[in-house]
Amino acid sequence: MSGGARILAVTYEAQGEPEEPQGGLPKNFLRPCLLLLLSEGQAHGYDLLVRLTDFGVKVDPGGLYRTLRAFEREGLVRSRWETSNSGPARRTYVLTPEGDNWLRLWGGTLRESRRFLDRFLDRYEVAVGEDDAVLQGE
Repeated sequence: MSGGARILAVTYEAQGEPEEPQGGLPKNFLRPCLLLLLSEGQAHGYDLLVRLTDFGVKVDPGGLYRTLRAFEREGLVRSRWETSNSGPARRTYVLTPEGDNWLRLWGGTLRESRRFLDRFLDRYEVAVGEDDAVLQGE
């Protein structure tokens, strides 16, 4: 039995079945994404919802608005109602200086995570013999 198969067997025996690798985004990734989008300029909720897809973030509108309200309570954003002649009033969100501070903290945290992920992938490529082109499906 190879080393990998032995590890799989141990995992299988210990837990009953092998654990599938889980992909995805970092926990709470919605928060730094919203702060970044608002650092680019004021926005209303629907605009933010659409722009979040650039980061692979899928959130229901209710979850987005709950997060924005929490940001307001935490002092990270301010909002105001904007009226329009062509439609209903919309709440527009603006990043506060405190929100900018938190964005910078998130940026540092995500950079550190990227360093660990890069280190893992470099070693993985050496161990498995795959390069970036293979990993990206080219």
